[in-house]
Amino acid sequence: MPPVLLTMKTLQNGIAARTGRFAREEDGIMTIWVLFMVLMMIMVGGIQLDFMRHELERSKLQAVSDRAVLAASDLDQTLDPEDVVKDYFAKSGMTDYLSKVTVDDGLNYRTVTVDATKPLDTPYLRKFGFDTLDVPAHSKAEERVANVEISLVLDISGSMAQGSRISDMRDAAKVFVDTVLRDENEDLISISLIPYSEHVNAGPLITSRMKMYKKHDFSYCVEFDDDEFKNAALDMNKWHDQAQHFQWNYDGRNNDRDDTVCPRFDYERIKPFSQNSRSLKNQIDDLKPRAGTSIFIGMKWAAAMLDPSFRTISNSLVSAGEIDREFQGRPVDYDDVETLKTVILMTDGENATSNRITGRYYNSDSEYVQWNRYNLNWYLNRYVSYRDRDDFHWRKYDRSIGNRLLNDICTAAKEKRIVIWTIGFEVDDNPYSNDDGADVMRNCASSPSHFFDVDGVELSEAFRAIARQINQLRLIE
Repeated sequence: MPPVLLTMKTLQNGIAARTGRFAREEDGIMTIWVLFMVLMMIMVGGIQLDFMRHELERSKLQAVSDRAVLAASDLDQTLDPEDVVKDYFAKSGMTDYLSKVTVDDGLNYRTVTVDATKPLDTPYLRKFGFDTLDVPAHSKAEERVANVEISLVLDISGSMAQGSRISDMRDAAKVFVDTVLRDENEDLISISLIPYSEHVNAGPLITSRMKMYKKHDFSYCVEFDDDEFKNAALDMNKWHDQAQHFQWNYDGRNNDRDDTVCPRFDYERIKPFSQNSRSLKNQIDDLKPRAGTSIFIGMKWAAAMLDPSFRTISNSLVSAGEIDREFQGRPVDYDDVETLKTVILMTDGENATSNRITGRYYNSDSEYVQWNRYNLNWYLNRYVSYRDRDDFHWRKYDRSIGNRLLNDICTAAKEKRIVIWTIGFEVDDNPYSNDDGADVMRNCASSPSHFFDVDGVELSEAFRAIARQINQLRLIE
């Protein structure tokens, strides 16, 4: 085949034909559509970027606003609340964005509200007529002390004599009293101080207003049946036995009677519904280590004094001038939304063994006097033959029983929505045991975060932390 000669005319005709076919075809529309979609995606992405920048700046502004109102609303804050807010914004470089600060101070509360606005340039939204976007922040915080009923339960058992435990406890408890009983809380917060060791001395003011089989005037402890630990209430219709008064602890080599099963001294008695910080702290300073440990009895009294069943006694004490008249009607009903009921239960050990004298050796006035005059072990070693000594006493509680009763009363209190804070002070914490001091106290607390396991001076920090929680500093908007 002869070669094809490509002339200029032939080339022009070919190009014209191909151009005509291209003009008649529609394939080019897709290219334009793709270009249009790419431009739209770029625009939408730009708008999203503007909104992302808006949210980022809003988060920064809100964070500064939140921190400022929390600091300013703190009732312990000595600086002017508005100045505190302004200082937070200034240090964050946001002074120009602070719009308004509102402070509402009352007898038992402080509320601080902050409004702030930051204008944000919008490189993409401005193409649609929005040159800037306002970035708003609104925060409101309040610290309010509502009515609070507190049972402060302090361990004064013999083990508190180890090291500096008793002095650390005194210091910590006084920190707590000073933190909650401030001038602005007057008539709002009551503290019932409940020292406990092997028993709890309720004192004649309380026991004389109960149905109780009185046997002596040496001390004032009340014996509870085991079933009573399943209820937070104090059964005012039940006749209770007065606890025996005698010395059991130690080896009986001398006639020591200071560590009686029932505490005997005035400073060891319950102090009900007080807001007198000086009186409370003076009594705390007088507390001394003694005898064994019955945490469950301390907790029983703590719950009972927050239960409305105790109101008959407290109102009578108000009438007698023993309790401030402002506390008439306490303990209030559980459904009173204006009142917080809380227990702070502290121990340095575990529930221990506790004995009682056999009934036939403790059933007459002369025997009541005898066991006030003589240490039981000393008397038995001196006057009773070895084979007859066990007949004189019996075991009422041991650790297992004590832990069960403590669990019962803690459960009953929590069912009534009583807030329970527990503090294990230098207690054993064995991860392989469910029966050690730390674990028992942890289970009693309202939640794991309501339990403090502390040593030494950490005790004061625990009490201070609980006191501040009671004051309920919180963000409300």
